[in-house]
Amino acid sequence: MTVRVLRAEGRAATPWKNGGGLTREIAAAPEGADMADFAWRVSLADVARGGPFSRFEGVDRVITLVEGPGMVLTVDGSPHPVAEPYAPFAFPGDADTDCRLLGGPLVDFNVMTRRGRATARVEIVRGRVALPAPLPAPLPAPPAAPVLLVVVLEGSAVLEGAGTRLGRLDAALCTGARDEVLEVEGVAALVALSGTTAEVQEPSRCYQVRTEPGELR
Repeated sequence: MTVRVLRAEGRAATPWKNGGGLTREIAAAPEGADMADFAWRVSLADVARGGPFSRFEGVDRVITLVEGPGMVLTVDGSPHPVAEPYAPFAFPGDADTDCRLLGGPLVDFNVMTRRGRATARVEIVRGRVALPAPLPAPLPAPPAAPVLLVVVLEGSAVLEGAGTRLGRLDAALCTGARDEVLEVEGVAALVALSGTTAEVQEPSRCYQVRTEPGELR
């Protein structure tokens, strides 16, 4: 298994144009894609106030509360409380979605995948976890080699085979067939990503995130 470490301290914060918060991208693919062309994108957001989410046509989202009192997401008119930490909530990115904070600022973990190009499975883990190579989900075209993204949401973790220690909000991209063991002292998110092209294997965390006025993510 090949491991690429993505340290939290190296992430740029991109303020939202509406002043409601900021985003720190963890990883995305393909390299150089903008917000209209990514296959998948994983990020952390500091949310200072509520408001409407931007629509992302053809995109599926999974959002997880990391810090703070939580929020209520109203998706196509149906309210969904997101107030329990580390409980992923999936919803379509092209639905009409509004956010109401439940008492103050928060931090959330956000996974976005473009339908037909990538899929994601988000799992929250604690303790000692075996990490086999994730199986690709069925897609219209032959899938590329999958990627497993490990993100420490609380505490720290160690990838024992690679001898890699991860601090809070650090991440690691794992590819390849060899099994690995993750020892978590706290809470970590495992994001199994599969896609139709090599863009899944060559993620980028360096491109400039482009936002539109009023965009919350």
